[in-house]
Amino acid sequence: MGTMLQAQEPTLEDFQQLEGCNEILNVTRPDIVRSVHEAYFAVGVDCVETNTFGANHAAMAEYDIAGRVYELSEAGARIAREVADEFTAREGRQRWVLGSMGPGTKLPTLGHIGYGTIRDGFQANAEGLLAGGADALLVETTQDLLQTKAAVLGARRALNTLGLDVPLLVSMAFETTGTMLLGSEIGAALTALEPLGIDLIGLNCSTGPAEMGEHLRHLARNARIPLLCMPNAGLPVLAKDGAYFPLGPAELADAQETFVREYGLSLVGGCCGTTPEHLRQVVERVRDMVPSVRAPRPEPGAASLYQSVPFRQDTSYLAIGERTNANGS
Repeated sequence: MGTMLQAQEPTLEDFQQLEGCNEILNVTRPDIVRSVHEAYFAVGVDCVETNTFGANHAAMAEYDIAGRVYELSEAGARIAREVADEFTAREGRQRWVLGSMGPGTKLPTLGHIGYGTIRDGFQANAEGLLAGGADALLVETTQDLLQTKAAVLGARRALNTLGLDVPLLVSMAFETTGTMLLGSEIGAALTALEPLGIDLIGLNCSTGPAEMGEHLRHLARNARIPLLCMPNAGLPVLAKDGAYFPLGPAELADAQETFVREYGLSLVGGCCGTTPEHLRQVVERVRDMVPSVRAPRPEPGAASLYQSVPFRQDTSYLAIGERTNANGS
């Protein structure tokens, strides 16, 4: 979304003097936002995400426009809704809008921002997306489990306030280290997030598909809910003319076909560096596939920020220790 918007060279006036704030374009240049949605629907995708990745309290506060979260979210969803409805009417096949709820720029676990502040900001984000016509809410590119929880519960509050019930999706970003930015393993993320009543869980951003296989294998074995995956077009490569993503359309399509076949994914797509041509080839490859039938074997457990510990007892007694006193003994 961002690179395709920037490629159309919006002016500083288009940004209302807030250069780089792509969400402003939902109000000032809906035509170029619309063109991005049209480009992806034209190659056959079922869903597009709204141009609202940064429409949250943390990101908008950096531009001193935190009070516009609802406005920009509603405008972004309305543009995508109009395009989706036009394609549905034209081709007779239903198209959907995923309301993008990005992670923001502050990590509550590290004390960058208060939990209640970002939760309420995500609620405004979600209420705007729902008012604009989003079919589902996508809490995406999450890097901090506390931030993820704030977004999910903010979205739930919005749904309750508006009396609506739409799917709530969560997509996490795992680094090349194999963990989320703050060190959370995939097991900890699943244990912490699945009980919040979300409808799909999966991965997007940070890496290409090659680095996502093991995480998807864990989710396929343990998650009770459907899975999603939207990789980058590989890991970015820095060249003399700037960074670029090396994974070609055919390679992305190969990976997504494998993921659907082996891990039973229900929703696939692309993140950074994935062009309409990437998605056209993914559509051609997976459209008629039936996801493999999963037989998850979830194991009850508890999770810290970093890892999940199963409630498993061998022949010995189960010792539960208290580790919360000031001395850390």
